[in-house]
Amino acid sequence: MQLVVARIGRAHGIKGEVTVEVRTDEPELRLGPGAVLATEPASAGPLTIETGRVHSGRLLLRFEGVRDRTAAEALRNILLIAEVDPEEVPEDPEEFYDHQLIDLDVVTRDGTAVGRIAEVSHLPYQDLLIVKRSDGSEVMVPFVTEIVPEIDLEEQRAVIDPPPGLLDDSQAEIASNREDS
Repeated sequence: MQLVVARIGRAHGIKGEVTVEVRTDEPELRLGPGAVLATEPASAGPLTIETGRVHSGRLLLRFEGVRDRTAAEALRNILLIAEVDPEEVPEDPEEFYDHQLIDLDVVTRDGTAVGRIAEVSHLPYQDLLIVKRSDGSEVMVPFVTEIVPEIDLEEQRAVIDPPPGLLDDSQAEIASNREDS
């Protein structure tokens, strides 16, 4: 199974280093020296990590064969993809790979069916579960413990505790009217 583990950012310095936007909770495992990563687009790779270091809170990588700023800048926005055993799970029981979440049934705490997870969206400061409802509509659920308190892989379901308005606009209006009273 392939997992996107990073996106290459801009060049750093003149010796071929690039910044990377890390998209894995295990960068030391996936983005260490010697790692060979597939790319999207595939024509840019595979890339082998030669060195890595943290500078001002950002991970910098240098790839074999990339020796100057021009070559590094040509890699900008390329996705780095690691091959992972589909049976592998993260060490932390509170972490999940995207493929583990896709197609899970989504229910509220009281058991009301909401839909199925169709996609996991990774924004810079927030992960979202894109839930496809039975009527074909989609709802974006922030993937935080307060809203998604339980992921049960054995039962193939995600339990959510949605705030007013997340699933139904009329709930937001009711909550707003209560606050106005």
